[in-house]
Amino acid sequence: MTTPLLQMSGISKRFGATQALKNVSLDVHAGRVLALIGENGAGKSTLMKVLSGAHAADSGSMRIAGKKYEPSGPNDARLAGVSMIYQELNLAPDLSVEDNIMLGQEKRRAGILQRSRQHPLVHDVLELLGHPGLHPDVPVRNLSIALQQLVEIARALVSDAKVIVFDEPTSSLTRQDVVKLFEVIRKLKASGIGIVYISHFLEEIREVCDEYAVLRDGTAVGHGELSETSDAQIVAKMVGRSVEELFPAVPHQPGETILSLEKLSGAASPVDVSLELRRGEILGIAGLVGAGRTELLRCLFALDPVRNGKVKLDKFSPAHSPHARIRAGLGLVSEDRKVEGLAQNRSIADNATYSRLGPYATLGWLNLPRRRRAVSEWMSRLRIKAHSQDQAVSELSGGNQQKVALARVLHQQADVLLLDEPTRGIDVGTKAEIYRLMGELAAGGKAVIFVSSYLTELLAVCDRVGVMSRGRLREIRNASDWTEEEIMAQAVSGG
Repeated sequence: MTTPLLQMSGISKRFGATQALKNVSLDVHAGRVLALIGENGAGKSTLMKVLSGAHAADSGSMRIAGKKYEPSGPNDARLAGVSMIYQELNLAPDLSVEDNIMLGQEKRRAGILQRSRQHPLVHDVLELLGHPGLHPDVPVRNLSIALQQLVEIARALVSDAKVIVFDEPTSSLTRQDVVKLFEVIRKLKASGIGIVYISHFLEEIREVCDEYAVLRDGTAVGHGELSETSDAQIVAKMVGRSVEELFPAVPHQPGETILSLEKLSGAASPVDVSLELRRGEILGIAGLVGAGRTELLRCLFALDPVRNGKVKLDKFSPAHSPHARIRAGLGLVSEDRKVEGLAQNRSIADNATYSRLGPYATLGWLNLPRRRRAVSEWMSRLRIKAHSQDQAVSELSGGNQQKVALARVLHQQADVLLLDEPTRGIDVGTKAEIYRLMGELAAGGKAVIFVSSYLTELLAVCDRVGVMSRGRLREIRNASDWTEEEIMAQAVSGG
C-alpha cells in the first residue's frame, strides 16, 4: 500500500490521573475510509481532538503528506487540511448557506468582503456534493439536518481538506439521507481525500469503509481490512470479550393492558393516535424525522399540550403534567439529552436520582451515603465511565450521558418507559446490554415504547412495531410480520 496520507505515531495523552490515550498509532490513506471503532470512553474523541489541534499530545508525532504536523489549535489544523464534521453540527444558524461555508475563510480585499469571488467556490462545491440547487442565501436554520450536514462538508471542501473526520454523522439522519451521505463520501474518496469515519453501526461501517482501527481503554487493540474481519471479531476487540448476541433475546410475555390512547392529538402532531400497550411488551415506533414520533411521547408525558383525546394508565387518566405522569408510572428518556434530557451542570448522582429522591429523604434531608450506594450500582450496571458520580454530566461523552438518562428512568421505577432514540451514540456492546435490559424490564412486567430510526433494532427487539407518518400512527403489526422495506414504504407513502 502507498505511504499514508496521515500518520499518527505513538500518541499518548493524560488528564490528571486518567490515561486517555496510550501509545496509539493510526494511518489514513488517500482515497480510503478508515472506520475508527470503540466503546464510549475508549479514546476516539480524544484522539481526534489531538488530530484537530484541540488537545496537544503528551508524546508522539503526526505527519500529513509526509510533512511534520503539529497544530497549535483547530484553525491551524484547518489550514493544514484537517476538517472535522461533528455529530452536533457547528453552524451559525442565522447566517446563510454561503456565509457558513466560507466562515473563517472569506474572500476579502483591503478588509472588504468580495462575494463575487465566493459565489463560484460555493456553487462548485455544492455541485460536487450533488446539490447545485441549494440556494446560497438561505439561512441555515431553515435547512433539514441532512442539508445542514452537507453545509459542514462543503465548508471542509472549500478549505481544501486533505483529511475529513466524520464523527457519528448519521445519528440524526433518515435512511434516505444516510444513502445520500454515503454517495457524498464516495465522491470524496474518488477525489483522493482521506476519511476517518466514527460510528457505532457496524452495517454502516461495512457499507462505506475500507479499513478499521479499534481503540479500547485508550489503547489501539486491532486494525486491518474490513473485508478480512467478521463483526464478531470487531466487537470482541471493542469490548475485550466475546459478545454472543448483538440482539439478546430475553423471554417475556405481554399481559393485560397498562396504557391506552384514544384519538390523542397534539397542537400539530400527533393526530388521532389510538393504541394499547400491555405489561411485558416492547412496542416499537418507526417513521421518518418529523413524522410525529417524538411529539407523541411528549404529549404522553405532558410536555406538550394535548388538543383532544384520552390517556389512560391502569384504567385511570392522570392529570396533564409531567409530575402527575411520573407519579402515575411514566418515565421518559428524551431524544435531546443535551437540552432537556439532563441537567448538564449537575452531577451524575443528581441526574440519576432527580425523579425519585424519596428513598434518600428524611425530614427534608438527603441521606447522601445511601444515595451514593444506589448510584454506584446503576453506574456499574450501565457501565457509565466517569471519574466519580460527583462529575458533572456535561463532562461525559455523549454515550455516557445517554446512559445517565437511562439510569434516571430505571431508578425512577417507572411502569411504562418512553424511550426516544435511547441507543443513539451508544457503542455496540452497550447497545446489547440495553436491549437485554429492555427485555428484562418486559419480563418483569414493565412496558416499553421504543422510538428508533434504526429499523434493524426495532425488528430485532420489539414485540410489535407501528409506523408513524405525518403525525398519524398508520399501522401496528407484530415485528415478525414487517420487513425494513415495508416499514419504509409505509413511512414514505403515509398510508
